Amino acid sequence: MENLTNIMIENYENYLSFLNGKLSNFFERQREYIKCKKGCALCCKNAEFPYSLLEFKYLLTGFMNLDKEKQDIIERQLERVAEAKKNFKGQKFLYDCPFLIDDVCSLYEYRGIVCRTFGLLSQKKGEYDTAKVPFCVHKGLNYSMVLDEKTNKLSPEKYKALGFREEPLGFNIHYEFLTDEAFEKKFNFKFGEKRPLIDWFL
Repeated sequence: MENLTNIMIENYENYLSFLNGKLSNFFERQREYIKCKKGCALCCKNAEFPYSLLEFKYLLTGFMNLDKEKQDIIERQLERVAEAKKNFKGQKFLYDCPFLIDDVCSLYEYRGIVCRTFGLLSQKKGEYDTAKVPFCVHKGLNYSMVLDEKTNKLSPEKYKALGFREEPLGFNIHYEFLTDEAFEKKFNFKFGEKRPLIDWFL
C-alpha cells in the first residue's frame, strides 16, 4: 500500500511539473498585469481552499519535512481554525490558511492547485467575453490598471493607453477543470474526494 501511495505521489508530481510549465507561461505572458510578491498573502486569507485527498496528502509530506518550530506554529493555527469551524453556524466558512506563517506560505512547493493558479484571469473554454478577475484587483493589485471600476470589467481603452505588449487574457484555470479525470488518466493517479482544506483535519 505504501509503494502504491509513493507511485501515486510521483505521478502527481509529474502532473504538477506539467501544470507549473503551463502556469509559468501564462504568468509570463501576463507579467505586466501581475503584482504578486512574497509577503502579500491576500490569496491565502478569508477563503475555503478546495483540496482533493491527493493534494492534502502531498501537503502533509511537505509538513513532515518542516522543522519542529514551524510544525508547532501550524498545529496551533490548525487548532484555532478547526475550533472556529466547529462553532460556525453560517453557510460558508472562510478562514486564513493555517499553513501561512508571517504572511509567507510555509509549504509553497507543496501548495494546492487552487493556490498555484491564483492571480491570473480565469476564463472557461468558449466564454471569451467573461474573464473573471482575481479579487485582489480591488486592492490595486493584479489587473487593476485595466479595470473599469464602474462596470467591473476589463477596459480595452485602458489597455490600449498603457501600450502593454500583450492584452489581458483569461485562461481556463478553474479548479474543476484542472482536477478533471482526464488528467488523472493521462498521468495515472486519482485526486480522490474534494473538501475545503480545514475539513480534512476535522
